[in-house]
Amino acid sequence: MAGSYNRVILVGNLTRDPEIRYTQSGKAVTKFTLAINNPRNKEETTYVDIVAWDRLGETCNTYLKKGSSALVEGRLVIRSYDDKDGNKRKATEVVIDNMQMLGARGEGGGMGGGGGEYAGARSSGGSSSSAPSNDTFGNDLDDEIPF
Repeated sequence: MAGSYNRVILVGNLTRDPEIRYTQSGKAVTKFTLAINNPRNKEETTYVDIVAWDRLGETCNTYLKKGSSALVEGRLVIRSYDDKDGNKRKATEVVIDNMQMLGARGEGGGMGGGGGEYAGARSSGGSSSSAPSNDTFGNDLDDEIPF
């Protein structure tokens, strides 16, 4: 039998500022929603709830704002819970382990160099920036991004 694979990659804009909370054990958890437009049907938009944990969550809370454009990578999670009235509910979320801010400075999204470049954060053994392989794009990212 073949193995399973659960990977989601999305590009969209934040519908509101991220909300950060901390668990009782002190772990950061940040939630936000991405609006993803359908390029074939301009009137169709999909809204996806995103969850980021630990350092990546803190990074998302610090650098992302309403309207920011971001690429996120993670896994699809569908969880069940009881609401305050005792009704069974389901929540569909993407728990991310990588986030890249898109857009140029001043466009509300990125910290990358001009022309819609790139800056990113990962959540695996501590977040670290991922530099693109293109040498024409600022090698000074390490000086600007504190992760």
